[in-house]
Amino acid sequence: MGSKWRKAKLALGLNMCAYVPRTLEDSSPSVEPAGRFSDADLLSPAARSSDCLLEMPTTPTESSSGLRLSKHSIKSSKKTCPICLTTMKPGQGHAIFTAECSHSFHFHCITSSVKHGNQICPICRAKWKEIPFQSPASDLNHGRARINQVAWPHDDALMTVLRRLPPPRTDVNRHISSLFHAPEPGVFDDDELVDHQPEIIETSSFTKDVDDHSGAIEVKIYPEVSAVSKSVSHNNFTILIHLKAPPSSRGQNCRINQPNFPPISQNSRASVDLVTVLDVSGSMAGTKLALLKRAMGFVIQHLGPSDRLSVIAFSSTARRLFPLRRMTETGRQEALQAVNGLISNGGTNIAEGLKKGAKVMVDRKWKNPVSSIILLSDGQDTYTVSSPGGAHPRTGYQSLLPFSIHRNGGTGLHIPVHVFGFGADHDAAAMHSISETSGGTFSFIEAESVIQDAFAQCIGGLLSVVVQELQVRVECVHPRLQLGSIKAGSYKSNVMSDARIGFIDVGDLYAEEERDFLVTLDIPVDGSSNEMSLLKVKCVYRDPITKESANLEEEEANEVKIDRPEVTGQLPVSMEVNRQQNRLRAAEAIAEARAAAERDDLAAAVSVLECCRKVLSETVSAQAGDQLCVALGAELKEMQERMANRRVYEASGRAYVLSGLSSHSWQRATARGDSTDSTSLVQAYQTPSMVNMVTRSQTMFFGSSSPRPSLRPARSFPARPQPR
Repeated sequence: MGSKWRKAKLALGLNMCAYVPRTLEDSSPSVEPAGRFSDADLLSPAARSSDCLLEMPTTPTESSSGLRLSKHSIKSSKKTCPICLTTMKPGQGHAIFTAECSHSFHFHCITSSVKHGNQICPICRAKWKEIPFQSPASDLNHGRARINQVAWPHDDALMTVLRRLPPPRTDVNRHISSLFHAPEPGVFDDDELVDHQPEIIETSSFTKDVDDHSGAIEVKIYPEVSAVSKSVSHNNFTILIHLKAPPSSRGQNCRINQPNFPPISQNSRASVDLVTVLDVSGSMAGTKLALLKRAMGFVIQHLGPSDRLSVIAFSSTARRLFPLRRMTETGRQEALQAVNGLISNGGTNIAEGLKKGAKVMVDRKWKNPVSSIILLSDGQDTYTVSSPGGAHPRTGYQSLLPFSIHRNGGTGLHIPVHVFGFGADHDAAAMHSISETSGGTFSFIEAESVIQDAFAQCIGGLLSVVVQELQVRVECVHPRLQLGSIKAGSYKSNVMSDARIGFIDVGDLYAEEERDFLVTLDIPVDGSSNEMSLLKVKCVYRDPITKESANLEEEEANEVKIDRPEVTGQLPVSMEVNRQQNRLRAAEAIAEARAAAERDDLAAAVSVLECCRKVLSETVSAQAGDQLCVALGAELKEMQERMANRRVYEASGRAYVLSGLSSHSWQRATARGDSTDSTSLVQAYQTPSMVNMVTRSQTMFFGSSSPRPSLRPARSFPARPQPR
């Protein structure tokens, strides 16, 4: 049994004990059901297996979330503070508090936790009859900036007060944290001053070296075929425009805080303003909240001193835990304490959470070059969105997202909301709508243990932005040509009235991220020349670090031509063009199948996907064994299985399909399904920076200096297949 338990811990990436010992009020040695993790377990080195005393292996028990976990005891490390993860020894200048349950903490750490509403032990969840309380001035004596500055009376003495807790109330809201009732400023302009220097980041052997001279966007243009006979016209002639962002000439974005990692080098990147909007409703209790805290710990530890973070927690209402503040050593420590102090209660008010998150971004005095919001929820908004009932979809999703951060709201703000739907009960349609309206992505976290990997992939991209405000200009060269269509997915595109010029607004690109757009036009009969110039492409964008605009227009390199011979014969179709045509076919089929499924016609939905699979299998790229086509076929088959019946579709099919649509429409990686399953689908959109961050998430214990054993390849995070 011990061996099975160790394997289970490694597979979940936890390697820690899940046990809640009896409280002082309990006289029996009963054990809380194993799906409940303590609030601090997943942020504490004390939870590592080396510190756990297994009293008696027991039969693994199904948790409320479906994870199988064993029940056994946990022993807190006496050398490490479970909250801040630093050493805890007498005589080092920090007071140590030992609770009535025998667990010890840095005094300033546990008082911060209590300040955020926790009145139970973060390790064993024992209810304390007495809690530590720190005098207002003591924060200053420790040299630590308060999260919310208040004009307190000056007091030079460090007071340790044990405050007797009142008897528990009997009302249903007795667990609601005082955090949600403390006063907030009317305007969130209390953000910390940004560091105008580029973020200094650390790289290791996880990151390949890149040359500093490769700083321009790579543009390649592929015609459908290389020649069209002079005497023949060709309607809907397809041209592929392929863009690839430069590598980060200043290196990758992995922070190394552990001593056992390879040597590091200092490099710079664009700094980030990040707001995380986190669901802490009652349904997040136990394992979900613990894993969320661990994932947030990973995010906090990988943000740099120039990055700024603010955290919004929401349930029935919403609360800003702290303003945008730089993730210096002090900032990270206090952010960890604030997150670790979260407790779950109440309903799900997504709109209020997003309102607070948007307000942080809109009201801020200062701005970092890159801005984004991360939203995670496992439920459905029961306060804003109406539900007509029956099998009909809920309505009013637009009202969930404040207009100030709508992608096309005309406010000038570009704040994408990257949304994570957690588990089987979240409102996938609402989450997808929020991401689409804001210009972000929607990820479906089916397995709870994947949440950290999903967050890692997201921040791996956000911490590697190398191009901003990218606009692609397409212009016909030959005087007789006109643009037919521009297929750009969710990116805004338009064609001028004379059909000679078109534009695609791409926005931000991560390092080495790729975009593919298909343009069609009609090739007329033309015997005047042996060659015809079709299109030229111009890219205009801004460097996020220097703020300088770049205008990429190399006449020969960014112009596509075809031959016009008398006779052409049978010409091979461009493999690159065919691959992207297949990608668009698949995306269109997925959208059509989803529409049929929402009409309650699952048979038609499955038929659409099956027909698309058949068409793809007959294309030249599929027959050549192209990996993208293989992946698309596997993805379509997976969606067919998730549309087998209404129950399966409601539980996971809708979320899986919408996450796939989000990924294809933005050509950006999303998390889908259970990433611990090695029989995975191949995604084409993951960047090296995302791969590196996910690898770090999968191979490192949080708070440990030792890498954990390698896991199987992640389902949602495989390497990008290369063109043949």
